[in-house]
Amino acid sequence: MPKQWKIHSPNPRLQVNLSNALEVHPIVAQLLINREITDHEEARDFLSADISGLHDPFLLKNMSKAVARIREAEKTKERVLVIGDYDVDGVTASVLLNNILTQMSIPVVHHIPHRMVDGYGMNKKMGEFAKAEGVSLVIAVDCGITAHKEVDLINAQGIDVIILDHHEPDEYLPNAVAIINPKQRGCPYPFKHLAAVGLVTKLTQALLGQSESEKVLDFAAIGTIADVVPLRGENRIFVKAGLPKINTSTNKGLRALLDLTKITGKKLSPFHIGFVLGPRINAAGRMDSAQTSLDLFLSDTNEKAQDLAKALDRHNLERQKIQAKVVDEAFNLVEQKVNFKNEKIIVLGKEGWHKGVLGIVASRLADKYYRPAIVISIEDGVGTASARSINGFHLHEALVGCSEYLENFGGHAGAAGLTIKEENIDPFRSLINAVAYETLEVKKLIPTLTIDCEIPLSSINMKLAEVINSMQPFGEGNPLPVFCSRQITVKSHPAVLGKNTLKFWVTDGNASISVVGFGMADLKGMVKIGNKIDLAYEIAIDDWNKAPTPQLMLKDMKPSE
Repeated sequence: MPKQWKIHSPNPRLQVNLSNALEVHPIVAQLLINREITDHEEARDFLSADISGLHDPFLLKNMSKAVARIREAEKTKERVLVIGDYDVDGVTASVLLNNILTQMSIPVVHHIPHRMVDGYGMNKKMGEFAKAEGVSLVIAVDCGITAHKEVDLINAQGIDVIILDHHEPDEYLPNAVAIINPKQRGCPYPFKHLAAVGLVTKLTQALLGQSESEKVLDFAAIGTIADVVPLRGENRIFVKAGLPKINTSTNKGLRALLDLTKITGKKLSPFHIGFVLGPRINAAGRMDSAQTSLDLFLSDTNEKAQDLAKALDRHNLERQKIQAKVVDEAFNLVEQKVNFKNEKIIVLGKEGWHKGVLGIVASRLADKYYRPAIVISIEDGVGTASARSINGFHLHEALVGCSEYLENFGGHAGAAGLTIKEENIDPFRSLINAVAYETLEVKKLIPTLTIDCEIPLSSINMKLAEVINSMQPFGEGNPLPVFCSRQITVKSHPAVLGKNTLKFWVTDGNASISVVGFGMADLKGMVKIGNKIDLAYEIAIDDWNKAPTPQLMLKDMKPSE
């Protein structure tokens, strides 16, 4: 689908002010402005992302209560049940919490729900399970913020509950001893976007001190990146400080996974988490039980860790096959049944779709058609769904407006999960599209490529590439900078490499540079020697078997006007 280019307006006066005050390249100053970072102190904190910038954990509402209750468990050697979620954030948060409690000599029991059997989060069997396990304290991580009935059932067994969750809370909260969620009403915590693993890192800081919390940043970085929370504030600190620690981690499971994926010793970036480690950790929970991922990171021998890492790899291969099949079926259904003139929201349901890939399929649909997508797997008259949105449509708020047709739901602006009776799918589709008709402007359904700066091609050199790298780590909330240059001349015939990769050379008469477009071979017809084109791109460094040189990673291309 053609993209509209939205180029940030330069702010020369503020750019000069920031550049001089911070002693940084003017383009770095403009990138900060584009990310709405204009305060000098905030900008310094962003660029340094220093560990000293971590906030006092006791600013989190109820942290003192949670610490006091866990200290009580430590004194009396109570058994504690940790309930996590089946994604990377839930697993890494569970691992860290296990390690904290074990370090305090508190016996730990684990439960991660089975996606296909239990569904998301806490369930009504947890009270009986906890009592049978002889626990007197349950700590829920990455779930629980809307589990009113489930918490009541646990309390009825004489068992206390602590919740550490970052999802959107309801107006009323469950009856827990302590709820730690920076989004809850009355929480003064200055940073609201921590993942669950970040909340457990703050709990570590509160229980064991700053030095101990710094030791867990390898897993904090993995869970934070994988959960796609904004890489700003403390998340940026966790990731910048934590990424280098992954390769020096003493965790046997993590080491086995690094070896299996052949990235041991590499300089790791969010890419390696998002596309190499994360999918494998997630695969166990998608295909079977996330307990396999948890067991991997709790392994006490190298042999066990290697076996479990191989199991995750097998799950990931299975996930890829099933995902490809469901994606094809979903695309076909869209072409056959969705009327885009009347439907701004894609709502698809089918019997037998694997629940473990629904979120990925919804993402693929949202990416391809650029509109929110809700993908439902139907079994015995009940649908389980994952939903993904686009900029400009708050998914959770829309679901609140459709709650009369939903059995339950949860999530945030960009992603959500829900369950729905099969007979309610059609009226739900009608209602959520009515909501979208009122709130989702047509112009929001055109994919937008946000461009940081328009620059001359001849300004691109290794110094600029290195300056841009100073903004790392890149990810949600701090995207890789995108630039554009206009009236550029094609200098070479295009080459089509593996996986539809397009490669060619361009020049502005003063400088020449190579362009690589992954999956963009369909734009080949535009690339003819002498043609004038406008390019949107990221600036990368090509150091494959040669001295490093800058290279353009193509994001979009148009004929020059």
